[in-house]
Amino acid sequence: MSSLVQRVRRDRRIAGLRRRLRSELRAAGVEGPTPMAEICARFGERRGKPIRLLAVPMEVPGPFGLWIKTTAADVILYQGTGTTRFHQEHIIAHELGHLLADHPSDEGDDEMWRQLLPDIPPSVIRSALRRRTSYANEYEQEAEVLATVLLEATTKAHEVTLPSWSPRARRAQTSLGDPVDVL
Repeated sequence: MSSLVQRVRRDRRIAGLRRRLRSELRAAGVEGPTPMAEICARFGERRGKPIRLLAVPMEVPGPFGLWIKTTAADVILYQGTGTTRFHQEHIIAHELGHLLADHPSDEGDDEMWRQLLPDIPPSVIRSALRRRTSYANEYEQEAEVLATVLLEATTKAHEVTLPSWSPRARRAQTSLGDPVDVL
């Protein structure tokens, strides 16, 4: 199959996922700036299964977030230390992207799961997804698109702040395209 046909199929799938997310946001009554915990609570209510958020320290380099699908709840683990609140919100949004797109588990990750979460049974581990450090995987690209759409719809631009207001930090913030408030 030609790469053009593959790209058109991918673009159509992503467009459909964007429409689905916007529809889910409307149905859940999420309009404008909304904390990620509230979004998870509303999505969980709509789905009839809670979405639990758990901040945990994760070794770097490695995954920043994990989605664990169980029959009782969906659990999103996210980097709880060494990162900003905005990055944590992005990690959660990315994992919600996997959940909303109904992505399957990557069974090749079993050993990593056993090391990270030794008390969780293998059957639960296999139903988990992790945030990879690369977006070459189609599922990762889709989850990232959904995270971007979700954050654009639910975050005020002026909520994104730097942990430091040094001149160097301001230059970095500006170069990343983030708004910088002048004090």
